[in-house]
Amino acid sequence: MKAKTVFFCSECGQESLRWLGKCPACDSWNTMVEQPAPSKTASAPLKGAFSGARPVAISDIVTGDEPRFSTGLSELDRVLGGGMVNGSLVLVGGEPGMGKSTLLLQICKYLCEKLRVLYVSGEESGHQLKLRAQRLNVDSKELFILSETNMQDILEAVSSLAPQILIIDSIQTMYSDSMSTAPGNVGQVKECTLSFMRLAKGQGITVFIIGHVNKEGAIAGPKVLEHMVDCVLYFEGDRHMSYRILRAAKNRYGSTNEIGVFEMGDAGLIEVPNPSEMLLAGRPQDVPGTCVACIMEGSRPMLAEVQALITPTSFGTPRRMTAGIDYNRAMLLLAVLEKRSGMFVGNCDAYINVIGGIKMDEPAADLPTILAVASSFKDKPIEGSLAAFGEVGLAGELRAVTAALPRLSEMLRLGFTKCILPKQGASRLKVPDGLEAVFVRDLREALQVVFG
Repeated sequence: MKAKTVFFCSECGQESLRWLGKCPACDSWNTMVEQPAPSKTASAPLKGAFSGARPVAISDIVTGDEPRFSTGLSELDRVLGGGMVNGSLVLVGGEPGMGKSTLLLQICKYLCEKLRVLYVSGEESGHQLKLRAQRLNVDSKELFILSETNMQDILEAVSSLAPQILIIDSIQTMYSDSMSTAPGNVGQVKECTLSFMRLAKGQGITVFIIGHVNKEGAIAGPKVLEHMVDCVLYFEGDRHMSYRILRAAKNRYGSTNEIGVFEMGDAGLIEVPNPSEMLLAGRPQDVPGTCVACIMEGSRPMLAEVQALITPTSFGTPRRMTAGIDYNRAMLLLAVLEKRSGMFVGNCDAYINVIGGIKMDEPAADLPTILAVASSFKDKPIEGSLAAFGEVGLAGELRAVTAALPRLSEMLRLGFTKCILPKQGASRLKVPDGLEAVFVRDLREALQVVFG
């Protein structure tokens, strides 16, 4: 008798009894994957988790401040919203070599001072983990290592050891005996994550799950995996550079705007408390095509260097490339610059880059990007003590952005003496002493202030 099968959408997890070219839930094409239908035992709740739950009136539920505890890394605590929460399920994703395993093994040094930690690895042996732990100077009798991929064996180990922290490295290597598919399959990833979610909520164990990413940069497996966890953290950065950025894509216990900055060293990840100084290190002086921008990452102002290179094209169609800034947004700014200022960049190759591997996705980066392009086009450098921020509209007008005062304070702290910003909202802004603020209405005024 042929086994019953169902079809899963690899993007959103939608189930269907037959194959569909287009997923009816997320409208993705060719994402339906055939899998054996899960058995009744696969969907049975874990003992001590959600089994036996009954409806309760919301007025009868007692709440209070969610207790948090530190991970030992202030940058990680910032991204988590102030620390870890008991019973939370955290997914850590990123490209290979970003430092996901290093980060979680490194925090064990601090956590094991008060808590018991079980580190389950499906990719490395105990000997390999021991070597890495020695390099990170991690050694504690409360840190237990388990090299296993079978879910049932892992749950038995958790039941016998009773740890407060559980680390899974990685979810794509785990499998359940209740399903006949291979590890890393859509059904296996979904089933194993559901088991860990029940474990976290039912027994109050904080679970960290490492997840690989696919070529598009998303967590490998069904998109529903991100909906099941409480927090999704992404490691960003260039593997060939030492700096790493930890960003929260989802957080039920805190903001999703905060980021943490680390530097990969020989002894593990090193926190970078002042990322602005890191991003501006080695900035060239008196060179055309560079301008300093101030962006907000959550509650933290950060200064970053925007570089632009404008050269006459040698082909019929100019080349346009961007790194660290949205391509479509950059093309929009080039069009505004040409239309409103008379700089004809339409027949020029344009290359725009943000130094340090950071991504600027807020409108406040519009003005410094245009100033860097204009500086390269005119071949005139911008004075090194000047920074800028502001949103540019299609009419060439400058619009105010949020958190202007923290941006100005960060500029002054790093030695900048002059800032160009929108005039809108200037009457309510108190400029810090020692910083000259030049308020402009539109793009023409800004270019006049910088280049005369």
